[in-house]
Amino acid sequence: MLILRADELGMCFGVRDALAALAGLPHPADVTIHGELVHNPEVLSWLDRRGFRRSPEAQREVPPTPAVLVTAHGISERERARLLAAGKQVIDTTCPLVGKAHAAADQLVAAGRRLVVLGKADHVEVRGIVEDHPGALVVAGPDDVATWPERSLGVVAQTTTQVEVAETLLAAIRAQNPHADVAWIDTICSPTKARIEALERLLPRVDALVVVGGHASNNTRQLVARGRLRGVRTCHVESARELRAEWFRGVHAVGLTAGTSTLARTVDEVHGWLTRHAASRADRSA
Repeated sequence: MLILRADELGMCFGVRDALAALAGLPHPADVTIHGELVHNPEVLSWLDRRGFRRSPEAQREVPPTPAVLVTAHGISERERARLLAAGKQVIDTTCPLVGKAHAAADQLVAAGRRLVVLGKADHVEVRGIVEDHPGALVVAGPDDVATWPERSLGVVAQTTTQVEVAETLLAAIRAQNPHADVAWIDTICSPTKARIEALERLLPRVDALVVVGGHASNNTRQLVARGRLRGVRTCHVESARELRAEWFRGVHAVGLTAGTSTLARTVDEVHGWLTRHAASRADRSA
């Protein structure tokens, strides 16, 4: 069995930099992580072992610790002001590309446009944008598109939105609002695009695919969905412990990719399991 890794996979620089910032903090018990840092159980377990406190994303109480860490997903300026007013030290690990999405939204609203955000209304990143712009519309799918009265619309996207999804929704917005001038600022992050493009290059070469990442990770689920859409047998695992030999019966080439919050060592462990399984199959057939 041949094992082929996507040439772009795994942890993006935004998550890597956030983890590096956490690793350098000398007193974890004095820090509350504001929401979920990443949708990765292995990373969350590491944070708990180090002694960091974590507050649910929807929690509105001010954390009791003297410091609050803003995750790579970012927060609204309104929420930042609330934390600072409570006397908290704010440690900001917002991904620069999420910051650009906030700036794009601000730019469109400042130009007098009604803001439209392509993404999931309950996602922490989207909430961070719309909290600063209460009149914003959130569009998760075609059913959310309507004819709106404004003659000037400005559209941004959750950074992990699939390019094709954004294009479809943007076309639907323009079709249902022919009276409006629709300005689009592409805020989809480059690592998300790179991993999808790498997967597209990989899929024609394999007859099975393993995607490594948290089951709650939006970008990981997108990779899984793309593999299945192309008719490739696709397995989604959080770690090598979830792999099963029977999944690979009759498989000649298996592809490997991972979401943007997946640790490199987790990818390597999965790769190692696949390598050992391939070797044992070769021994049995010899």
